[in-house]
Amino acid sequence: MTHIGWATELALAVYRAIGSLGAPLIRWQIQRRLRRGKEHAQRWSERFGFASAARPEGRLVWLHGASVGEAMSSLILIRRLIADAPGLHVLVTTGTLTSAALMGERLPAGVTHQFLPVDTMPAVRRFLDHWRPDLVLWFESELWPVTLTETAERGAPVILVNGRLSQRSFRRWRQFPGLARALLSRFRLLLVQSEEDGARFAKLGARSIRAVGNLKKAADKLPYDERQLADLKTICADRPIWLAASTHPGEEAVIAALHDRLAARHPGLLTIVVPRHPARGDAIAAELAAARVIRLRSRNDALPDQAGIYIADTLGELGLWYRLIDLVVIGGSLSETGGHNPLEPAQLGCAVVLGPDMRNFATIVSELVAAGGAVQVPDIERLAAQLDHLLGDASARRRIADAGLAYMAQEISVIDRVAAELAPYTGPLGAQDS
Repeated sequence: MTHIGWATELALAVYRAIGSLGAPLIRWQIQRRLRRGKEHAQRWSERFGFASAARPEGRLVWLHGASVGEAMSSLILIRRLIADAPGLHVLVTTGTLTSAALMGERLPAGVTHQFLPVDTMPAVRRFLDHWRPDLVLWFESELWPVTLTETAERGAPVILVNGRLSQRSFRRWRQFPGLARALLSRFRLLLVQSEEDGARFAKLGARSIRAVGNLKKAADKLPYDERQLADLKTICADRPIWLAASTHPGEEAVIAALHDRLAARHPGLLTIVVPRHPARGDAIAAELAAARVIRLRSRNDALPDQAGIYIADTLGELGLWYRLIDLVVIGGSLSETGGHNPLEPAQLGCAVVLGPDMRNFATIVSELVAAGGAVQVPDIERLAAQLDHLLGDASARRRIADAGLAYMAQEISVIDRVAAELAPYTGPLGAQDS
């Protein structure tokens, strides 16, 4: 381990002590989240490092992705690891119920999912004592000090995969240079999304950085139900329709106002809203109900047969809507949220429209817009005009969609670059079990 200075060592020691002393408060918080339905009713003890599954015999690689986006990005890599290193076992951890549910549906057979333990010494040590990973792959940029330092001190290589560091996060870490250097020194290798990300990590003290591209560009296409898609296509044939995907509080009211304006020019307009958190469906319906036709998918409501808003408040169906609807506005971009993944709809042939705030995907957005595969607007008035234009011009939608597909086709080789960088670490693990 590199020397990191007494001040940083002291800060880490204080952080560990606070976690230990605050254990009762942390437990109370988890119990509170459990009562509110934000923790798994049967598996919440995993958050304290108590495993709910046995460790398989042999070599094991542990992948961590904090939430849905990171977890989905890991799927293509998991399959590649299993193919390239026969006999290797895979453990995946995430931190949210939504990501756990999706992982339960989509993980390959034999791959184990657990919730990431809270960042305290007892929980992390209990987790590591049980799982004893031989290689650790950490996705994107979530750095938990105790988990990262304890894992690295056990001797297994820890590698950052699909690393990214926004300008905003970089400025925040610059305020704690010693801590940033201490944490980044735990990584044996950093595989980052872009040269810009690599430069930011380097300025914070990271070493062994490789800019290999963004795994989201090679991610699996979102799944869907073929029968439901066929039925919906029949119902929606020849109707003007657009989709607001992964929306956040405050955005639905904006979308409803846009719907009202656009419906006057596009009779029978159907607006589909997929909230980022499906549990908000009833609250969104109540907020938007005044003088509008509102239907909810969670209630098994039929689509409105006149101009109206359909709230698709169900989990894991974005792949269905992206295949049905060729005009998509990305949620999180109309509020101060930073936006969500625009590559998933582009990969499925959608014309993608972005609001002003896409800072979470700044590099991707710059490339995708430059390629013609998306349109970004600076404000709501421009968004209304763009939607009005695209709803009335199928050929314009097709041009954007085709450009997006061409961009995605050029980027799929990123998985080969990631696998090549990981081969010196994964190859020997598989060989020892074969």
